[in-house]
Amino acid sequence: MMIKTQIVRPSITFDELEPKIRDIIKSGIYTNGNAVSTFTKQILKITQSKFCFPTTSATTALWTCLKILKITSGDEVLISDFSYPATANVVEDLGAKPVFVDVNLETFNMLPEDLLNKISSKTKAVIFVDALGNPSGLHDIKKICKKHNIVLIEDAACAIGSSERNKMCGSISDLTCFSFHPRKIICAGEGGAITTNNKNFANQLELKLTHGLKKDKSGNIDFIDYGYNFRMSEIQAAMASIQLKKLDKIIQERLNILNIYKKNLLPLGFKNQKISNFAKFNVQSATFIVTKKISAKKIIKILREKNIDCSIGTYALSSIDYYKKKYKNPLKNSKFLMDNSITLPCYENLKVKKIVNEINNIYSSL
Repeated sequence: MMIKTQIVRPSITFDELEPKIRDIIKSGIYTNGNAVSTFTKQILKITQSKFCFPTTSATTALWTCLKILKITSGDEVLISDFSYPATANVVEDLGAKPVFVDVNLETFNMLPEDLLNKISSKTKAVIFVDALGNPSGLHDIKKICKKHNIVLIEDAACAIGSSERNKMCGSISDLTCFSFHPRKIICAGEGGAITTNNKNFANQLELKLTHGLKKDKSGNIDFIDYGYNFRMSEIQAAMASIQLKKLDKIIQERLNILNIYKKNLLPLGFKNQKISNFAKFNVQSATFIVTKKISAKKIIKILREKNIDCSIGTYALSSIDYYKKKYKNPLKNSKFLMDNSITLPCYENLKVKKIVNEINNIYSSL
């Protein structure tokens, strides 16, 4: 039976994880233990941020950030339109209105001019998405938010290890949310994290993520707010921690794969996602725009038939069924990217030349 080429595969083996699981089971501590503590310290070091809060997912991380900002009905949150639906869903869930901002056709990131056009008296926050791990343009959006006194939340679900202007994702925006889902460069099975340099936000996050629990100087416990159980488990943290130790190596391996793709696919008319001269890309995804001879959807269909998994880049939120019907304002650039993008497999030990050969065969047959 042919083994399917996955679109991504976590950089971890059972042999690496087994002793960590044994230690956790032996200790009897499954939450808030050594593994979570180690993971938290690693994120702080990698992101160069002051505070880190592990969570169950990037979705719960985003949702919690909106809660501490008291986002509610009548408020508007401006969102990059090229993203996974979770970015908008958390706003919708709280009764606020997601206002979609179109993106740059080269970087796939939020357009400053469209953001400026959509800021209103109802705007309570901006969510910038590092599209597929690319932070290009983040500082430009931060400048606009600062001028208008708007909180900037960074959906950095894909961007651990990325940076712009020599500042790591996680230390640039007011609040940053990461994902450690299996499709991400670092996998915890499921998991996320919030980072911030703002002490006030950190205090609020600590309460919300521990059921509103507060200890006095004597160690007595009371609950001074309502909160949630969005905690990452010890086993999840251990799994992610192993990979974080080799993050630089993982990024370099993926960069090598991306360069092979570029060398072979750009001559066919593919266009790669642009990374600005001021940014460093973690190569979360090897995503290209297909505009000549054959559609991206057709290539995806053929490769899947060859047992090579691939997908579109991501979604134009204003064009997916729910938001298109409710807000009736699909945006042009993000729709183009959704319709014409392809994300190819990218992970260590990938037989990338096999994939390149299959794409060449597709074009040879046209």
